[in-house]
Amino acid sequence: MKKTWWKEAVVYQIYPRSFNDSNGDGIGDLNGVTEKLDYLDELGINIIWICPMYKSPNVDNGYDISDYQAIMEEMGTMEDFERLLEEVHKRGMRLIIDLVINHTSDQHPWFVESRSSKDSTKRDWYVWRDQQTNWECIFGGPAWTFDPKSNQYYLHIFTKNQVDLNWENEDMRKAVYEMIRWWLDKGVDGFRVDAINHIKKEYSDMPNPKNLPYVPAWEKFTEVEGLQEMLAELKEKAFSGYDIVTVGEANSVKSHDMEQWISEHEGKFNMIFHREALEAASDEVNGGLDVEDLREVLDRWQKAAHGVAWNSLYLENHDRPRTVSIWGNDRDYWFESATALGCMYFFMQGTPFIYQGQEIGMTNAPFDDIDMYNDIETKNMYRYNRKEGIPHEDLMKIIKTISRDHARTPMQWNSRKYGGFSTAEPWLAVNPNYKWLNVEAQKDDPKSIWSYYKKMIHLRQNWDVLVYGTTNLTDSGCPDVYAYVREDRYTKMLIASNLSERPCTWNTPYDAELLLTNYEKRVKGVLQPYEACIYFMKKEIYG
Repeated sequence: MKKTWWKEAVVYQIYPRSFNDSNGDGIGDLNGVTEKLDYLDELGINIIWICPMYKSPNVDNGYDISDYQAIMEEMGTMEDFERLLEEVHKRGMRLIIDLVINHTSDQHPWFVESRSSKDSTKRDWYVWRDQQTNWECIFGGPAWTFDPKSNQYYLHIFTKNQVDLNWENEDMRKAVYEMIRWWLDKGVDGFRVDAINHIKKEYSDMPNPKNLPYVPAWEKFTEVEGLQEMLAELKEKAFSGYDIVTVGEANSVKSHDMEQWISEHEGKFNMIFHREALEAASDEVNGGLDVEDLREVLDRWQKAAHGVAWNSLYLENHDRPRTVSIWGNDRDYWFESATALGCMYFFMQGTPFIYQGQEIGMTNAPFDDIDMYNDIETKNMYRYNRKEGIPHEDLMKIIKTISRDHARTPMQWNSRKYGGFSTAEPWLAVNPNYKWLNVEAQKDDPKSIWSYYKKMIHLRQNWDVLVYGTTNLTDSGCPDVYAYVREDRYTKMLIASNLSERPCTWNTPYDAELLLTNYEKRVKGVLQPYEACIYFMKKEIYG
């Protein structure tokens, strides 16, 4: 297993719209990120990943790009971005950005030109058809929109304003590769590549026994045969020759497919974000965690990757609700469950990602009114299901658990108005618990979630075994305890997290030295509710 900087790093994801507003317009911006670099440096972060800051009409908060080589006006200027990049590098950190190349905004000049005429030189840069297939788009509704001017349909697997690029067109691909290398020449240190498992399509109808107007069609635009050849060209023509890290968002990938995606000899990316563990372990409607299912899937990925590939480790991102609210207990065991969940994933083999606010245990927001939500996926889900007759109360129960906006409420810096995020009313309401749940309240408290995360980062960055060692499950005798051993030739570590409110009778090995715990008072022979412990184990070396 080759050692490299991005394997040893800890990544912090920033949703810039919600991170820090530097100019008082209620929207986070690039200068706001620059203002907080010392905060991230103090926490121990090595890589910062920022979500899209490109020019965009913001139908999907920047994931609908109208100019890949310009900055969204709300976020600042290209000079602001260059200053951010310079300040990141000055502190010995690296910066990666989102790369959204499955689709563009319908306001991108490429699509404006493509739409202008059937004879346009860019017509084939997008997917146009005389007849639509019966696909449903990911955010609900039809995946095709009719263009009356040219009497054809165009494809969009997300919103109608996010138009799918035609990856079969060589000229379009060349333009994308040129744009990517432009950013790399500017000095960015890599990319998180959005929705990359969707760029290859198979254009045929889905079975439709119920005669629905449109049908979920994942198999027609997810990991379609021929995708890997496209990804190999992307790697060769855009990424090669640079010392960067690439992380593909490929939610559908299973561990047995890992080799072609991220292996060191054949992989197209350094890491991927998959959803297999999250989907296996979660009740997406009611919350809750199935620890046994989580353990089975994550262990399978750990075993498949060891010596072959490298895992991304994450609990939260901009597309997921807050983990402490859906997998933990954000009322009675807020501190304990936030730190136990963090400890569980953080020390496996792979690169850990922390999403903004996770390090202080930010929670889902108690928004009761659909008008308090901004996310287009949430609003579409509500609208389509209300049309089907599902009661408002039932839908709001689901939305209050799983909406993406729970991850997007403004960062809670202090107890002042708007949580210190802005001096103006923010674009999305601040979670009202900011008055006690904020960075300022935790940063100087050695018993806070923030301090626990800082200690975890310090441990990982100072013990080689916690980066490159093997990972093997160990049985605690309790189904809700996630326990595993990290081991190399010289060192052995035991990580144990009780992920429930039920105490577990569990005797610590006699030769274990406790390095970190989230309980001040320990009970001999018991893992208390949401207790997490990291132990150094004595190890005999022979030969």
